[in-house]
Amino acid sequence: MKKRSNLNIVLKLIKLVSPLIPMMLLAIFTGVIGFLCAIFLSILGAQAVLTLLGMNDIIIEACTSATLIQPLIHFAQSLDVTHIFWLLAILAISRGILHYIEQASNHYVAFKLLAILRDKVFHALRRLAPSKLDGSDKGNLISIITSDIELLEVFYAHTISPVAIAFLTSLFMLWYFLSLHVVFVVVALIAYLCVGVLFPWIISKLGNQTGFTYREKFGNMNSYILDSLRGLQEIMQYQCGQKRLQSMNDQSDDLNNVYEKLKDYEGHTRVFNEIAILFFTVVMLVLGLFLYQEGRVTFYEVVLACVAMASSFGPVIALSNLANNLLLTFAAGERVLDILEEQPLIEEVVDAPTSTFGEMKLQDVSFAYDQEIILKDVNVVIPEHKVIGLQGKSGSGKSTMIKLLMRFYDPSQGNVSIHDKNVKDINTSDLRNMQSYVTQETCLFNDTIEQNIKIAKWDATHEEVVNACKKASIHDFIESLPQGYETQIGELGDRLSGGERQRIGIARAFLHDAPCILLDEPTSNLDSLHEGVILKSLKEEQSEKTFVLVSHRFSTMTICDDVYNVENGRLS
Repeated sequence: MKKRSNLNIVLKLIKLVSPLIPMMLLAIFTGVIGFLCAIFLSILGAQAVLTLLGMNDIIIEACTSATLIQPLIHFAQSLDVTHIFWLLAILAISRGILHYIEQASNHYVAFKLLAILRDKVFHALRRLAPSKLDGSDKGNLISIITSDIELLEVFYAHTISPVAIAFLTSLFMLWYFLSLHVVFVVVALIAYLCVGVLFPWIISKLGNQTGFTYREKFGNMNSYILDSLRGLQEIMQYQCGQKRLQSMNDQSDDLNNVYEKLKDYEGHTRVFNEIAILFFTVVMLVLGLFLYQEGRVTFYEVVLACVAMASSFGPVIALSNLANNLLLTFAAGERVLDILEEQPLIEEVVDAPTSTFGEMKLQDVSFAYDQEIILKDVNVVIPEHKVIGLQGKSGSGKSTMIKLLMRFYDPSQGNVSIHDKNVKDINTSDLRNMQSYVTQETCLFNDTIEQNIKIAKWDATHEEVVNACKKASIHDFIESLPQGYETQIGELGDRLSGGERQRIGIARAFLHDAPCILLDEPTSNLDSLHEGVILKSLKEEQSEKTFVLVSHRFSTMTICDDVYNVENGRLS
């Protein structure tokens, strides 16, 4: 797994915002104006108190030194208390409306980008399949494409614009403090940097690995729960439910301990922020009083500086409070980026000339998974309209040969060709149209029987589906069901037996109507009667199709024109 810096993750995630920049700018603009409305509520409140205390003369006196805000002070000192309260009401209402627009804009951007991100992730998974995902941790993968992507909502809705809002609002407030005295600017700048930059950076450094560990453990626990649900019958049969439950509780406790560490970081951030706000407000007051005694500022300016200091931390506190959430967000972002940037083992071919099916060959083919040699110097010729059998012990390389013919993998050495054309030079779409593949474990979806079979050919008519099912010896069983072909088969086809699921997979292959059908143990779950019907159908299709048949059963091999024995990666 590639390790990225948090800055690198942020930059890569920000690139996705470009299609929605206008909406993001609206969020930033309304956020800045909204925070300024909130800040000046306090400042105008102080103005109202000074006015009620009859300190208008001090306000007028301040105009001589505060030249940069003379228009603002002239306007303020011209207002009576009633007008100030009306202005406070306007600012309060405006703050609410602007905050709503900011949040709505941010969430619009976030949910749009999450949809874009999900689309990109599924395209990436499609690109990586099947070789890169073969045998991968499915529970962890589910965690990435669901909760990890969902966590990025924090980044898009509550990070990008708050950073910009905090920067612009703080910049405006520094200009405001400059109009009072340069010392106030220095204090405010140090305060904003501590609360908005230094504290989040420290928390990020301390908790970055903890956040990543939490996401990893969360994904692993998802995998464990998914495995437990799939193996529920075996767990009950062998009475190991208590052991699985205890392991699940242990993982949950471990996950909770990591989460508690993250909450501790969040608590530390809040404590530091509260201490910093009080500290810098007191510093502003002490320095202001010192400057007042020196005659460099007026009492009015001291009051404004202290009120402005205490009320202007909103944007930077919002930024600082993100630190803990960002620990999880960065970890989630890195896991999602791993998928988006991972390179497939097999690149799809899209621009090659159209190819047609013909004789298939494996010439001097060797193949290894990592360092484990599966096939060594294999040579096989599979003529058209023949039934070729592959027989051998489990792990001898039979299924791997089929996957090489389909280009799920590329050989370490040698060539795999169809019609004298290397499969690496054949369009992937053409290759898929040439071949149908029946695996030992048929994957079924929580849908009707007919829709499950139509995966092989979406525009197939009902009559075509029925014809394919008759060849697969499954039609009579389907017709015996109360709802026939419209019967819902449940998640992963759990309402069907292993043999029924296998026959549906064979029906898919017949419906696909490819010139080559590759069958990996197609009758392993069938009785001799159904096996005989299917083998008879294969023999009847031989004049139009080529079959490659992997099986342990000698009865299955009786229909083969040639049988190759595979042992220790070699043929005989």
